[in-house]
Amino acid sequence: MLRKLIGTGAIAALLAFTGPADAGSLKLGHSTWVGYGPFYIARDKGFFKDEGVDVELVIMEDTPIKMGALMAGQLDLVASTVDEFPIYMKPGIGLHYVLAVDNSKGGDGIVATKDITSIEGLKGKKVAFEEGSVSQFFLNALLKDAGMSQSDVEAVNMAATDAGVAFAAGQVDAAVTWEPALSQGAAAPNGHILLTSADKPGLITDVVAATDTTLKDKKADVQAFVRAWYKALDFIKSNPDEANAIMAKGVGGWLSDPKVFAETLSGIEYIDKDKNIAFFGTPDAPGQITKTLGTALDVWKGFGRIQVDVKPADMIDYDFVKG
Repeated sequence: MLRKLIGTGAIAALLAFTGPADAGSLKLGHSTWVGYGPFYIARDKGFFKDEGVDVELVIMEDTPIKMGALMAGQLDLVASTVDEFPIYMKPGIGLHYVLAVDNSKGGDGIVATKDITSIEGLKGKKVAFEEGSVSQFFLNALLKDAGMSQSDVEAVNMAATDAGVAFAAGQVDAAVTWEPALSQGAAAPNGHILLTSADKPGLITDVVAATDTTLKDKKADVQAFVRAWYKALDFIKSNPDEANAIMAKGVGGWLSDPKVFAETLSGIEYIDKDKNIAFFGTPDAPGQITKTLGTALDVWKGFGRIQVDVKPADMIDYDFVKG
């Protein structure tokens, strides 16, 4: 039940004989996550086709393979968190955010022992999180705001759900994880939720990105994709039960039960047209995405994970969200 799982050789085999989608169509890669459900509404209710584009949805759990496929032109689009894309950029290949799809509003967070009541209280404590993931980014963003760095805590590298289990077993003092491990950890005898993404809106946001080549060759298709996303959100508002059934079946995995899918929805919010426009802002008045991406670049540069010299303005396309 990981948001970002380790993939299998089957994914590599898939990419070995499939290339990018033809003109008039797009291929999008994403992991198993509740925030990506509306892609399946747009597909199954015909919104993509209504807008003049055929979109192939490919579930890929391994982030390095997925991002590598995007940079190699084997995928046209990838959905992932704002912070992850810069890690995988290659010199000479531009990458641009074109749409925000969901914002974590409590689905991610930090569970800690009850004696730890602030981020500052993590100093010197054992904190479990997955290195290179959104959890590490989230923790470091919070530490930075508190005038601290990761070196101030005893880092324990493990997958998000394992971190929650380790905390419940008393093996670590805190864990950075997401639901359902977050609530499970908080239910431990000496556990409580220290802070969640609801306290830092816009910091953990899933977006869709494409290379400059895709945006040059398939601009109209990407614009159609964005319009279909907005139609899918309108459908969800007016048909929530049917929507959850479609999304649960499409996303599958641990979210294949519509009831579980609906419960998991409480930890996120889908981002509609108005919220996208506000989140992106304009070149003269940048929105939250610029701040989040700037923080991500600072964090990952500090760990030597950034391979290119890039600024937020280089990666944000402000036009597509207008529909």
